[in-house]
Parts: sequence; structure tokens; C-alpha cells
Amino acid sequence: MNILIKRETEQKQKNISFSKNTVKDLLEQLKINPETVILTRNNEVLTEDDVLNDKDSLEILNVVSGG
Repeated sequence: MNILIKRETEQKQKNISFSKNTVKDLLEQLKINPETVILTRNNEVLTEDDVLNDKDSLEILNVVSGG
């Protein structure tokens, strides 16, 4: 399946080929720690267990914490 990804930090989009099906699998493929980002699809937050579909358009947002 092909997925369009927009990373907040890069300000550009890219298509990636993805053979599994969950958000967790995608983050593993991209070598991204799931505790450091939030993924959204159609402005809705996804969990690690959510299933992705061919031609999904996702945005990867960095988590910022402070105190």
C-alpha cells in the first residue's frame, strides 16, 4: 500500500510504500519512537493499534512537553 506522509518538522510530503497495516508498524518502519509523535488522519488522532489504508494521508506531529 502507498501512504502519503507529511512531517511537521520537514514541511514537505512524501509517499512511502508500506506492507503492514497498523500505525505501530509504520512507526517501526520509519524508526520513530511512538512516544515522541502523534499521528493524525483527517485531523483525527490515531492510536498505535489503528489500521491504515492504501492512499491514507497522515500527518506526523512532534510531541512537545514542558513544565
